[in-house]
Amino acid sequence: MTATLVAQGLAGGYAHRTLFDSLNLTVAPGDVIGVVGVNGAGKSTLLKILAGVEQPQAGTVTLSPADAFIGWLPQEHERIPGETIADYIARRTGCAEATREMDDAAAALGDLNPTPRPDGKDPADVYSAALDRWLASGAADLDERLPIVLADLGLTLSGGSAIPGGSASSVSQDSLMTSLSGGQAARVGLAALLLSRFDIVLLDEPTNDLDLDGLERLESFVQGLRGGVVLVSHDREFLARCVTRVLELDLAQGSNRVFGGGYDSYLEERETDRRHKREKYDEFAEKKADLVGRARTQREWSSQGVRNAMKKAPDNDKIRRKASAESSEKQAQKVRQMESRIARLDEVDEPRKEWQLEFTIGAAPRSSTVVSTLSNAMFRQGGFTLGPVSIQINAGERIGITGPNGAGKSTLLRALLGRLEPVEGTASLGSSVRIGEIDQARSLLAGDRPLALSFEELVPDMASGEVRTLLAKFGLKADHVNRPVDELSPGERTRAGLALLQARGINLLVLDEPTNHLDLAAIEQLEQALETYEGTLLLVTHDRRMLGNVHTDRHWRVEAGQVTEL
Repeated sequence: MTATLVAQGLAGGYAHRTLFDSLNLTVAPGDVIGVVGVNGAGKSTLLKILAGVEQPQAGTVTLSPADAFIGWLPQEHERIPGETIADYIARRTGCAEATREMDDAAAALGDLNPTPRPDGKDPADVYSAALDRWLASGAADLDERLPIVLADLGLTLSGGSAIPGGSASSVSQDSLMTSLSGGQAARVGLAALLLSRFDIVLLDEPTNDLDLDGLERLESFVQGLRGGVVLVSHDREFLARCVTRVLELDLAQGSNRVFGGGYDSYLEERETDRRHKREKYDEFAEKKADLVGRARTQREWSSQGVRNAMKKAPDNDKIRRKASAESSEKQAQKVRQMESRIARLDEVDEPRKEWQLEFTIGAAPRSSTVVSTLSNAMFRQGGFTLGPVSIQINAGERIGITGPNGAGKSTLLRALLGRLEPVEGTASLGSSVRIGEIDQARSLLAGDRPLALSFEELVPDMASGEVRTLLAKFGLKADHVNRPVDELSPGERTRAGLALLQARGINLLVLDEPTNHLDLAAIEQLEQALETYEGTLLLVTHDRRMLGNVHTDRHWRVEAGQVTEL
């Protein structure tokens, strides 16, 4: 079914705060609209409103046809206790809800003494509509398609085998979602998307936790959709390859705008637009300052002329008095003319300065020459084995690490940092190594204690006021620092982790998928900070533009528990 979504005059936010308003958007078949803006600008809120999950503060959202099948895939992979992989995929694809609706309609149709429906609809018509929706959702053959897609993504079913060359992870359709690793959960989330049959798709950060293979599959899926797509992503390469238009939510200016063309075209047009606005304001401000200055000078001349005339003119010199009065009146007239010109100026609002991360990485004294060494080392975690591996990291080296999900990248990091004992071989961490880390799970700052208190415990040398000032520089204000850490968004937790890197002196920086949950401006600021960082760097990322922008000396690829230097 081809469907169109139209949003008119939308306003959205939470409690008494409005994040965006007067938003108009049309999503037609074939559209891929990327929504961009800083964290907190309302991107996820907008998707929830378009999906009908939340109500707008103002405006309307209409679908044509009204029964179009809308799919919303939220940012975090919600893991419900007791939910299996099969149940999760059925829920995320909308098949579970479509099945329940059809079962309820079938039961009502077979009821010999049915209770009249409040809407007055005939049970036969309700069942017919529910059956059509069930068929459209793909529920009829989901059980047959599910194992094929999971195996294709490298998630083998018990007793099965993964595709050749894939990074296999043995699971069952009955495996609990809570038992999966982050990489496995990301692939199951991708499987749900590939198995879906929505008329319009709303995707919130679909690239998070995906490896390069998963990103390519996601791009192919989005590019091949006939229906409309609205997506939120901070993966610049993904945006450049997929979107046809860009909706910018500008929190600083309190505005929103749809840019035609792809993502790179948007960047160029946005930069040009901002430059023109700044030039227009500067021209206005300069002209106004000039007129105000001239008016002030004329006013001073007029006042001085009156005072001089009063001093010099004899009491009976009427002619000179008259001439002075006329001169003063002319000066006053010039002042009024100047003030009139000022009043007639078309006011131009000054563009508000956007929030910037202004991030630096705290430096510690240099570590030992050899930072970490693994010698014929083998490590085991559950059923997974890494190695044997022999590698050495020297002080000041910058190493990029890539590989499929589940290949052992995070295990390798734990081994290098001395947090995992080898079952064979040796592992050693150098002396005077001060580690700063953003781990994939953002687990360093976690729990039900307020952010400020958790942060203070990790940097005991900083006073409470200094901690709050530092967090504020990272966009974490009073309403953030007093909230439990676990109630913060993933992006807010990531920024708190970056603030911790600035507060601590480090000489070994370990970043495991640092761009996950960061907005585009913060990612660019992080890249700039990495350029000036002089210590040792271990960077694990699937962000293709970050891999190209951040200088590295070496590149390791981790696959199937083996480490290869490229």
